[in-house]
Amino acid sequence: MTRLKKLLPHIVLMAYLLVILFPFLFVLFSSVKKDNNAIALNPFGIPKQFALGNYVEAWVNAKISTYFFNSLYISILSAVVSILIAAMFAFAITRMRHFKISALLSGLILVGMLIPNNALMLPIYLLVRKLGILDTHLALIIPYIANALPFSVIILAAFMRSLPGEIEEAAVMDGLKAQGIFARIVVPLTVPAMVTVFIVNFLGNWNEFLLANYFLSDDSLRTLPVGMVQFRDQYQMNYAQMSAGIVYSVVPVIVIYAILQEKIIEGVTAGSVKG
Repeated sequence: MTRLKKLLPHIVLMAYLLVILFPFLFVLFSSVKKDNNAIALNPFGIPKQFALGNYVEAWVNAKISTYFFNSLYISILSAVVSILIAAMFAFAITRMRHFKISALLSGLILVGMLIPNNALMLPIYLLVRKLGILDTHLALIIPYIANALPFSVIILAAFMRSLPGEIEEAAVMDGLKAQGIFARIVVPLTVPAMVTVFIVNFLGNWNEFLLANYFLSDDSLRTLPVGMVQFRDQYQMNYAQMSAGIVYSVVPVIVIYAILQEKIIEGVTAGSVKG
């Protein structure tokens, strides 16, 4: 009975894992089936013959390569720039002694978190059109950076507040100014939190659809989510190739998490244990 109680949580977690992985396994198996008929006849089973050519067809003929690299560089660039700006902002309101201004700016950041992004769709469109960057990648990069700032500042500021003040005092004694303290001390210590914020921002940018759909009309500039919606061959929807395109969209997320998983765990658990 005691052994069963110990095994029960593991059984529940394994069942939950299977439920979560089942849709992805369905897409993965469908991506290597010959055509729509093969998927219809055996929708949930492992294919008898693996049609790996679907990945080549999707990458070349369906322009997945163009959409993929557009999404990749836009997502990475926006996430990196938003982290740099947020880190400087968080340093200013947490480690520099301007208490009244810092409190006011922190309040404005919290207000930014309360405004839904969809409510800003029309103002962002008008601003982008006035700037003359509509139907360019800047029309996505600038809003992505702005939308990510409130969350990024709040997370990085909370992390920076946990850093001991004695480190800065020692740096000042060594002759470092604010810029040196930020670049040489605070940024290296804040890397785990930055990695966590980067993953969240990257995923948000990678999966964003509304702005990419309305702000980009040139097919060569489109991102992967928009390209996947328009995934059709000459006669009908090719579900096998579309599944291959979905697998392409999942690969960067898996790779980034596999490389940065230790830093992600450090960022999530930082500050939970005090020495």
